[in-house]
Amino acid sequence: MKILPEISRTLSEYLLIPGLTTEDCTPDNVDLGAPLVRHRVGEEPGIRVATPMVSAIMQAVSSPTLAVALAQVGGLSFIHQNQRIEDQAADVLAVKRHKAGFRTSEITVAPQTPLGEVARQLSEAEQGVAVVTRRGDADGEFLGIISLDDFHLERHGDSETAGNRMRDRAGLVTAPASVSLSEANELIWQHHLDVLPVLDDGRVVSLVLKKDYQAHKTYHRATVDGGKRLRVGAGINSRDFKDRIPALTEAGADVLCLDSSDGYSVYQARTLEFARETYGDDVFVGAGNVVDGRAFRYLADAGAAFVKVGIGGGAICTTRAQKGIGRGQASALLDVVQARDAYAQETGVYVPLCCDGGLLNDSHMAMALAMGADFIMLGRYFARLDESPTRKLQIGSQWYKEYWGEGSRRAQNAARYGQRGTMVFEEGVDGYVPYAGSLYDNVERTRTKLISTMISCGSTSLPDFHRDAVLVPVSAESFKQTGAEVQLRQPAIDSGE
Repeated sequence: MKILPEISRTLSEYLLIPGLTTEDCTPDNVDLGAPLVRHRVGEEPGIRVATPMVSAIMQAVSSPTLAVALAQVGGLSFIHQNQRIEDQAADVLAVKRHKAGFRTSEITVAPQTPLGEVARQLSEAEQGVAVVTRRGDADGEFLGIISLDDFHLERHGDSETAGNRMRDRAGLVTAPASVSLSEANELIWQHHLDVLPVLDDGRVVSLVLKKDYQAHKTYHRATVDGGKRLRVGAGINSRDFKDRIPALTEAGADVLCLDSSDGYSVYQARTLEFARETYGDDVFVGAGNVVDGRAFRYLADAGAAFVKVGIGGGAICTTRAQKGIGRGQASALLDVVQARDAYAQETGVYVPLCCDGGLLNDSHMAMALAMGADFIMLGRYFARLDESPTRKLQIGSQWYKEYWGEGSRRAQNAARYGQRGTMVFEEGVDGYVPYAGSLYDNVERTRTKLISTMISCGSTSLPDFHRDAVLVPVSAESFKQTGAEVQLRQPAIDSGE
């Protein structure tokens, strides 16, 4: 038995001391870009993100819809692995079909599909246009397109068919799969189009929408591969990895990550060894989670592309309460950062760190980045948003989104915790989080806060922030004064509003 001579500290127990804000410290000059995978010191990594935020490997978080949105704003999602291999691979493929500025059609119907059904599907998916194919399958022969502007249910009736109201392929302007985004937009404006189908061998591979034109300009920091396709990650485990890794790689996953509450194990090392021996440097696999330098070194030596830090600090996780295992997120991060920097100096290889857990608000994210994290993984943050796959429901006067942990009974992830196929106890909870709206709005707000913090600290890049940040522990009395000390006004009960 050994007792460490320290107190286990959280991110809430520190504050940043302002640094000199120079004339170079402007929002336009601040670069939040970060490496996602290991690389030689001084060389560019194989994958970078412009926004150092990734989504958690969770059923309640990382859907293809959220993965597309997060990649558009410069982050990256990890499609969860608690599903059949073929289903996870299909989710990855759905994201990879998206090129920057191009979108796949989420709704495909047959000519005989009733207009009432077309309207229902478009409404549920919040889409404006559907593709019509011979048999209604996504890869079928392209016949035309139909949107809500092409029919009116009261005028044409629910039972009228899509084939009678669609815009026929013969009268449409289309483009080949080789078209660039600028060329596609030029065609849209030249021919006064609202949608441009992009075809390959008579099948629709993507759509370019006129209404997305401004979005194309907005998402200039999208996370894309060499073919301008959106990047996406996927979770794996240390049991069926010999089947799951090849399937996800074939589907186009850009980076993989072992999904476990405790990554300091020979099982993760064996998984990393398989990936390295099978694919060499062509497949990146992150590992974790860890809370000290020993575990980091073990996984880095095994070939981890990055290492996740944090056990028991997540909003949905109960590992500490159930098993007594974990460490305050700040203490864990500071220890592992020291080990990472020593490893880089010794080997010439930089292994990025992902802070996973203990991030309850935007200031915690800033603190984690200041302490040395390269990027942060978030579950609750993304679960609250429109793009997460869970239901939105109203409880009283408040709207919520469902949220459950991978260690909860609802997730049915018994194998992840080695409980022989039966969940004897849970390491996560099942509940709700307050609904927060659009991912695009929330991530932009968070980016703005992080940039503002870095400016106050005199930093214009994350490496500068890692090097120059000055932190101080917060006493209990100081902590009391970090929030508002007034009764906040509630507009709903203010008679003047």
